[in-house]
Amino acid sequence: MPGEFAGKVAVITGGSRGIGREIAAEFAREGAQTVIVSSSAENLASADKTIAAAGGPAPLAIAADLRTLDGCRQVFDRVKQQFNACDILVCSAGATRAGNFVDLPDEAWIDGYALKLFGCVRMCRLFWPMLKAAQGFVVNIGGGAARSPGADFTIGASVNAAMGNFSKALSQLGKRDGVNVNVVHPGATETERFFQLVEQRAKASGKSVDQLKQEASARDGVRRLGKPGDVAALALFLCSEKGRHIQGTPIAVDAGPTVANNSFTAGLPPDAKLLADARRVRHLLHLSDAVGDDLGQLTHRLA
Repeated sequence: MPGEFAGKVAVITGGSRGIGREIAAEFAREGAQTVIVSSSAENLASADKTIAAAGGPAPLAIAADLRTLDGCRQVFDRVKQQFNACDILVCSAGATRAGNFVDLPDEAWIDGYALKLFGCVRMCRLFWPMLKAAQGFVVNIGGGAARSPGADFTIGASVNAAMGNFSKALSQLGKRDGVNVNVVHPGATETERFFQLVEQRAKASGKSVDQLKQEASARDGVRRLGKPGDVAALALFLCSEKGRHIQGTPIAVDAGPTVANNSFTAGLPPDAKLLADARRVRHLLHLSDAVGDDLGQLTHRLA
C-alpha cells in the first residue's frame, strides 16, 4: 500500500507508546500526516522522534487528558485549526488496573472507563462529521480480555467488551454515513503497558512475573508474545481501500487463544456443545410446548 495514505490525516490516541506509537509510525511511513495524542508530554517528545525517523511527515503531538471532555475538545480544536480534516481515527488510549477484584476501588473503575471508553466515545463523536466528509475509517483498539476475561482483570475486560459493543453499534451509523468502524482485540503484546499489567497481576496472585509469563504461554499455546507491529499492520489494512468491505468487525490479534465467543460451550466436544446449546435455548427462551417437545427429543437422542 505504498503512498495510499499520502495526504491523509490520521489521529491516533495513545500514540506516544506501545501499539499506538507503532500504528502512528506505520501510517507516517506510508505518507500520512499523523496526529499523536497522549497525556504525557515527555512520552510524546520521545515518540515524535521515533515516528519522524520512520519517514513521512513529522507528527503533530498534542498533550491532552482524554479522560475529560475538555481534553477531547482540545485535540479536536487543534486538528481542526491545523488541518480542518480527519480521514482516520485510531483510539488506542487506555490503561486499566489489574488486581484482586475486592481490592479495586470505585476510583480505579471510573478512571478505566473515563479514558478508554468515554475517551473513545467522545473522540468518535467529535470527529464524526470530518470522518463522514472524508468517507473515513475508525479503528478502536480493545483487548483480548473483552472475550476471554480473567478474575484479576475485571476492569479491563469489561471496558474492552464495552468498547467492542460500542464499535459494533457505531458501525451501523457508519454504514449509512460511509465511515468504516472496526475494533481490534490484541492478545498479550510486548509493550510497556503489558509488563506493567504483569507486575500488577503478580502482586495480586502472589506469583512471580516469570511464572505468570510461563503460565500464559503454556495456557495459550502461543509461540511468542505479540508485537506492536502485528496490530499496526492490521490497522493499516483496515484503513485502506482493500479493507473497505470490513465493517463492524471485532478482530483478534492473539495467535489463536480466542477460539469462541461463547464461553458457556467453548472447549466442549461437538455433541456435548449441541446438547448444551439445546438445553440453554429451551431454558432461556421459554419456547412453546411444540418447539420444546422437538428440543426435548433432540436432547434425549444426544444424552
